[in-house]
Amino acid sequence: MLKKYIVCLTDGERQTCLDLIRKPRCSFTKVRRAQILLKCDVAGPGWTDGKIAEAFDCQTQTVENVRRRLVTCGFDPALLGEKRVKPPRAKLLDGEQEARIIAMRLGKPPAGFANWSLRLLAGKVIELEIVDSISHETVRQTLKKTA
Repeated sequence: MLKKYIVCLTDGERQTCLDLIRKPRCSFTKVRRAQILLKCDVAGPGWTDGKIAEAFDCQTQTVENVRRRLVTCGFDPALLGEKRVKPPRAKLLDGEQEARIIAMRLGKPPAGFANWSLRLLAGKVIELEIVDSISHETVRQTLKKTA
């Protein structure tokens, strides 16, 4: 079967992949992508996708995706991966709402409590109608960013 995306690495790209593989501290994913690119290279061994997948214990689809990304996006996105365009979920709080939660946390806790708890803060935020609904985990992440 003819391959749609042919990998032709330059000498510099090949050397970058080799350096990355030899690095003592590097992410496993980057190393695997570098190994896949080296084995796919037509000037190199030119292994089949199945053989590469078997050698590096991954799926053939992974090999195809790395080849496609190299040809369509370039060397760096193929090696480092594609960056997300937008986060998987929109932020719940804007800057003003975050500031109000932080100010509330720094203020005096309600009567009968020595300190603010995350659940107590979340309940007070809903009570003051800063947001319609919020979890204690969102409050924790908001406070942690500024701590």
